[in-house]
Amino acid sequence: MDKFQAFGKNIRFLSSAWNTTVTPLATRNTQYLKEQFGSANEKTQLPDEYVDLEKRVDALKQVHQNLLNVTKQYQNEAYDYPPNIAESFGDLGRSISDKVTLLSKAGSPAEAQAAFTAPPSAKPQPKTFNHAIARASLAGSHLLTQTPSTGTQDPLSQALEKYALAEEKVGEARLAQDQQIQARFLAGWQTTLNTNIQFATKARRNVENSRLMLDSTKAAKKSQIQGRGFNPDDESALSEEARAEIEAKEDDFVSQVEEAQGVMKNVLDTPEPLRNLADLIAAQLEYHKKAYEILSELAPEIDQLQVDQEASYRQSREGA
Repeated sequence: MDKFQAFGKNIRFLSSAWNTTVTPLATRNTQYLKEQFGSANEKTQLPDEYVDLEKRVDALKQVHQNLLNVTKQYQNEAYDYPPNIAESFGDLGRSISDKVTLLSKAGSPAEAQAAFTAPPSAKPQPKTFNHAIARASLAGSHLLTQTPSTGTQDPLSQALEKYALAEEKVGEARLAQDQQIQARFLAGWQTTLNTNIQFATKARRNVENSRLMLDSTKAAKKSQIQGRGFNPDDESALSEEARAEIEAKEDDFVSQVEEAQGVMKNVLDTPEPLRNLADLIAAQLEYHKKAYEILSELAPEIDQLQVDQEASYRQSREGA
């Protein structure tokens, strides 16, 4: 007997759980499908302010997605690395500055070649466009020094070595920019998109669920009135219990709308996205400023080498 009573309690518990979880879900789904197929008699309208906030949040979400789709490239070190370059492990083994230091200590072509192809360091060199230019320039400089010469250092070889060192510095500045953008822009915008806007999305979903429950309850009560032979729009025919149930659903709907509006306003008013954008611009500005400074320092040296070479060329032509 006790076992039978316990079994009955379990059945009642499962029935209660079904009614409180599955039944509301089925009710919402049924109301949703009626609205989609145009068979719903009425649909509770949302306040204009709420609708406007939804549109603004959707626009903000789209802005974040669009810009993140582009700026995520800053997470890829080789985003500007030429795809047609075939560099060996040895090419990427040592930094330009390391190779220049080793080459400066070489006392013969054989030693220079050994220095140029020295065993790689622990960390491979970055695959950026600037680093690729630097490696190609130094390789060109080294190649010119290995060819027969008049005993004086080739000016183009000197220029290429200086250019290689400068481009390596520009490449390092670019990597520093990328790290700043990842930490201060991408992370912030991802948080806004995946957290703040998601909070707003969840709040809006709660509003939609509450509205569907309200409208399905109204429809069910009207159907009951009509089944008793009354006008379904005659609210006076509602029982006190039915009226109380509808009012409870209306109160919940109003509460969900107010909460969602507050969440959406908070998402739209937060200064984080604009602050993050300012950080993005600051990182780009710092990079371009450093690149300008590095190349501005290099340009006069290359110009002087070019002037000296032209003067030497004219003298040789006049002597001939």
